[in-house]
Amino acid sequence: MRVAWIGLGVMGFPMAGHLVSRGKLSVTVYNRTAAKAERWVQNFAGSAAPTPAQAAAGADFVFACVGNDDDLRQVTVGPDGAFQTMKSGAVFIDHTTASAIAARELQAMAASRGLGFVDAPVSGGQAGAENGVLTVMCGGTQADYAKAEPLISHFSRMCKLLGPPGSGQLAKMVNQIAIAGLVQGLAEAVNFGMRAGLDMEAVVEVISKGAAGSWQMENRHKTMIQGKFDFGFAADWMRKDLGICLDESRRNGAPLPVTALVDQFYAEVQKLGGGRWDTSSLIARFQNLDRKA
Repeated sequence: MRVAWIGLGVMGFPMAGHLVSRGKLSVTVYNRTAAKAERWVQNFAGSAAPTPAQAAAGADFVFACVGNDDDLRQVTVGPDGAFQTMKSGAVFIDHTTASAIAARELQAMAASRGLGFVDAPVSGGQAGAENGVLTVMCGGTQADYAKAEPLISHFSRMCKLLGPPGSGQLAKMVNQIAIAGLVQGLAEAVNFGMRAGLDMEAVVEVISKGAAGSWQMENRHKTMIQGKFDFGFAADWMRKDLGICLDESRRNGAPLPVTALVDQFYAEVQKLGGGRWDTSSLIARFQNLDRKA
């Protein structure tokens, strides 16, 4: 079995590595920055190609994990895109967080060429990618998913087909909408407790075992307290994802008042120079408001 991987960012780099280390597969990688592809090859003993098309030539499965809709279209149907060289019957598995519109569009184009396509965005962050325990939300046909799932299992602990093409991306939007409100609620709670003079480590130890408990509380309360924001998914990327959610909500009529508000709070974080800070940096807004007071 031949496998290609396109996009070696903080998520794609370890995910592709698990296909080699756990799956014992032969993987050819492409990355826009060639030096990163060479570093991946040194770590995992695969091979690198200079274009997506050359990476995908003759592959049975092609994975992608890139930045946005435009990047995804470029590496699939662009002049040097993977769709140009994929063989009939091969499956393209997209782990990019993109729009449902792009997923449906590319699935239709893949099908017209005799290719499979699964939109499969992930949740779990950099740590989940490195530890191979991601949650993967999939959209596509049952036949394409059945082919893809055994490979996805090498870096996931939960993988499920949720409906036709685009359903994986819609599910990822649900995920990001839920996270946005949780992180803002946690930021407000931690800031409130600190202003009240409470030992927030002790408080969280107690309340995390009750109804307020969440992954965000367990994993991000310490970084909020310490004011350290270098632990994962960046504010820039969260704004990109929330923008996708808000665009889709305008199409389907679902109101997202909290999501829209939190999106603007992340815009404030960006103005503070925190575009690369992780999502727990919402608490930095309160510190900035204190300075202005």
